[in-house]
Amino acid sequence: MINLTLLGATGSIGQSTLSVVDLHPQTFNVFALSANTNWQQMLSLCEQYQPSFAVMTDEAAAEQLSQQLQNDTTVLSGAKALETIASHADTDQVMAAIVGAAGMASSLAAAKAGKRIMLANKESLVLAGDIFMQAVKDNNAELIPVDSEHSAIFQCLQGGTSGLNKIQLTASGGPFLHTPLSELTNITPDQACAHPNWSMGRKISVDSATMMNKGLEVIEAHYLFNLPAEKIDLVMHPQSIIHSSVYFDDGSTLSQMGNPDMRTVISYAMSYPQRIASGVEALDLTQNSPLEFYAPDFNKFSCLRLAFEALKQGGSAMGTINAANEVAVASFLDEKIKFLDIAKIIEKTLEDSSHFYPTCLSEVIENDQTARLIASKLTQSYV
Repeated sequence: MINLTLLGATGSIGQSTLSVVDLHPQTFNVFALSANTNWQQMLSLCEQYQPSFAVMTDEAAAEQLSQQLQNDTTVLSGAKALETIASHADTDQVMAAIVGAAGMASSLAAAKAGKRIMLANKESLVLAGDIFMQAVKDNNAELIPVDSEHSAIFQCLQGGTSGLNKIQLTASGGPFLHTPLSELTNITPDQACAHPNWSMGRKISVDSATMMNKGLEVIEAHYLFNLPAEKIDLVMHPQSIIHSSVYFDDGSTLSQMGNPDMRTVISYAMSYPQRIASGVEALDLTQNSPLEFYAPDFNKFSCLRLAFEALKQGGSAMGTINAANEVAVASFLDEKIKFLDIAKIIEKTLEDSSHFYPTCLSEVIENDQTARLIASKLTQSYV
């Protein structure tokens, strides 16, 4: 029996992970669950899965859960508790699905404890890629990407990297792929969150609409596959059927295909190197519309350009744009700034921030906090 610790149990990745667990109750045991404030949903999950630990990062939510819970699950609270369950001796696999910088420390704790980390928290690599990858190496941890694009590349490279020329991430283009730049000025949060293919949280949906999500994936791919920016390509593919491709010097191209459903990626990470049923319907190309591909528009999707610039700059720049993006997206969702202001705030934050090379987690966190302060002040000028 494999003991699974699920960080971010109430989010979309968390729910998809539990649906895979439901298909294989004799293989996976839910050892620990975490959530932020939604103690009501956590209560339901604890009653269903009977985990040894339940962590609420919000202390008040943890208190509510403790009062209502009628089983032997131990309730913990706070960010440090996430690190406790991620590195626990009885934890075998960690699904790192906490959104944003908040998930970085627990993912790193799992790496230092030598766990199998199924990484759905790209910020762990964006903010602290060098530190994180070194921890994985030093502690013989396993790092399996839980992202449709990176999983696709990971799968395509199972035969090795001999003659690898480049990798190519696909991007759906979100809801505004064919929308002229001039029409993006008055986009509302609901419009930005209406993704045509994927069901996701509001923050990541906005990131998909601005293409910052793809930009962060480019940075993540740099660390996962040890490739420079020049070896990482992008193509817009609105059907989200081909999830990514790898190109070789002999002219060969390998691609991974499937219906756009995260359960495929999640089940692969949980069962690697084997494959197990995920509950996802098999792809039927005869029932799909023709597959389309377009070159990315770096002028319209400025966030994508900024991500490449930050990657080439290296060091703290990647953490800076991530922090600025989180602040700007939150302001947009609160309807305090306009859609196109997101990229402007990120670019100005990068210009106004000091650039250095973090050597420890505390420096990463300090840079993150400083960038957030700069971005927060900038948002005030757009209100």
